[in-house]
Amino acid sequence: MKVNKAVIPAAGLGTRFFPITKSVPKELLPILDKPILHYVVNEALEAGVTEIIIVTSPGKTALTDYFNPDPEFEYHLAKNGDESLLREMKRLSSMADIRFVIQDKPLGLGHAVLLAKSVVGHEQFAVMLPDDIVLNDPGVLSQMLDTGEEIHGGVLAVEQVSWEEVGKYGVIDPYQLSEKYYQVKHLIEKPDISKAPSSLAIVGRYILSPNIFDSLECTAPGAKGEIQLTDALCHLLKYQEIYAYEFAGYRYDCGTPIGLLEANLGFGLSRRETSSEVRRMLNDIQTGSE
Repeated sequence: MKVNKAVIPAAGLGTRFFPITKSVPKELLPILDKPILHYVVNEALEAGVTEIIIVTSPGKTALTDYFNPDPEFEYHLAKNGDESLLREMKRLSSMADIRFVIQDKPLGLGHAVLLAKSVVGHEQFAVMLPDDIVLNDPGVLSQMLDTGEEIHGGVLAVEQVSWEEVGKYGVIDPYQLSEKYYQVKHLIEKPDISKAPSSLAIVGRYILSPNIFDSLECTAPGAKGEIQLTDALCHLLKYQEIYAYEFAGYRYDCGTPIGLLEANLGFGLSRRETSSEVRRMLNDIQTGSE
């Protein structure tokens, strides 16, 4: 299966990171030397995506600036002989056809995805949430595309969470087809433990058919006036089969300050150039936090 387009919702205010997000978009907060959004775009490119649609909000011009060429900065890098960083900056500005769509009001994840309808067109596409960063090679989207299964309705990335945490996620009612592959019988958003059909939680990677747009258009806003993607998936499930893939890798919830700190520790430990002394220190901190 081939997916050429990916939608990355990045319109949130990042209130959990206030006050820094008053001036810096949450998606540009760093994991080591690269912002969160950079990792998501790299994962999309690794999976063969050639067109990326970033749904942003008014005032988040820093997201656009990050992916635009900067001739002056590149000139200084060349002048100082920093060839590796110069190559990285040039690659960044040309690595994909990146488009931006504005979400004027925070009307939910489903609404953000719906705004990309005219750009996506009539083809399967990916949705990738920057809050979820997974440390693994290959990335989650590549794993989902390489299952060897023929996919029509869509695929959701899932992972096992503790029963105490199921109320934080959308949870699937699964019919197991293989070791890591399931057919989704039903979806429940943030269920009580007593009503959760499994502990397989949906995380921020989706492969969706364009029919999801029809479902989003007939999905009523919820209590907060937001259109939920999970509600639209429940509607779509009446007409198309949806599957789930249990991916490999360690997921970090970069939507919270502690989760972002844990991501920095985990990625720091994964770097070859990390010294043994720093590695011991990071490992001690990570072990202590668990």
